[in-house]
Amino acid sequence: MRKKQLMASSTSSVITLQINGEKHTLPVDHRTTLLDALRERLDLTGTKKGCDQGQCGACTVLLDGRRSVACLQLAVAAEGREITTIEGVADGERLHPVQQAFLELDGFQCGYCTPGQICSAIGVIEEHAAGWPSAVTGDVRPEAGPPALTAEEIRERMSGNLCRCGAYVSIVEAVARAAEARRDTEHVDVAGAEEAVA
Repeated sequence: MRKKQLMASSTSSVITLQINGEKHTLPVDHRTTLLDALRERLDLTGTKKGCDQGQCGACTVLLDGRRSVACLQLAVAAEGREITTIEGVADGERLHPVQQAFLELDGFQCGYCTPGQICSAIGVIEEHAAGWPSAVTGDVRPEAGPPALTAEEIRERMSGNLCRCGAYVSIVEAVARAAEARRDTEHVDVAGAEEAVA
């Protein structure tokens, strides 16, 4: 009996996950994916289970601000990282600019893939702003600067997120609008800082 107890305890751990700014402590089997921990253990069901193989993007969340498919991420490996799910992207009642753009431009139909699309779009916009090239970026030299966020760039960068309803045209438009809003906000923040210094 003692040996059986030791074996069982060696395959599970108590972990603390930082999700949407809150700490959640829970016991998990070491094989539990982040997706299953979020949905089944913490009742954060906005993150969807699609293919469960990392192919569709429905389960996309942000880990330390970077995109990750939660179905391939083990929950124990996410300990100590900041996890943001669709439930955590809004600022209280104020929608995130990506959410607002999806809503205004009908970047969804059935809505099943939308949480993953939105989390991925947030990551895409940040990656682009940081100057990361994509597979379709023509000039990847650092001195060339970030490429224009064209429809082709957006489609390539969002290609890991599938929409079975085919709302891609509106999704691309929503990502472009949200990226533009981010740039406008960034310019206002820089101008305000310069005025404060002067």
